[in-house]
Amino acid sequence: MNNSHHEKKVVVTDKAPRAIGPYSAGVSTGHLVFTAGQLGMNPETGDLVEGGIQAQTRQALNNLKAVLEAAGSRLELVVKTTVFLKDINAFGQMNEVYGTFFTENFPARSAFQVAALPKGADVEIEAVALLPGDSEE
Repeated sequence: MNNSHHEKKVVVTDKAPRAIGPYSAGVSTGHLVFTAGQLGMNPETGDLVEGGIQAQTRQALNNLKAVLEAAGSRLELVVKTTVFLKDINAFGQMNEVYGTFFTENFPARSAFQVAALPKGADVEIEAVALLPGDSEE
């Protein structure tokens, strides 16, 4: 019997910001990859990008894309995202940018306002995605 579906594999990439705590940027197991929440941080400097909610959303999604690709997945295979917002009134601005990354066959999504985010960020986004099977590669 193949036990590969029960293995946990840590995802590492230098194309997304390094974890700022005792967690991994992503973990894959079986047919799924789970990402950590991604902030709008520049992977090279570790600083939040300037330009507010839209710039941070764009960078967070680019970081998410990098983690997914390092795991062997891609944005088109995302089944669920969770969006954490510093201010729910910025939902429309976030959604405008989000819609340029997810254009069809949309993943399920939850979005809500939280009391605070690390580094004073405006947005944090996490995802669960499929890993392509042998038939999809």
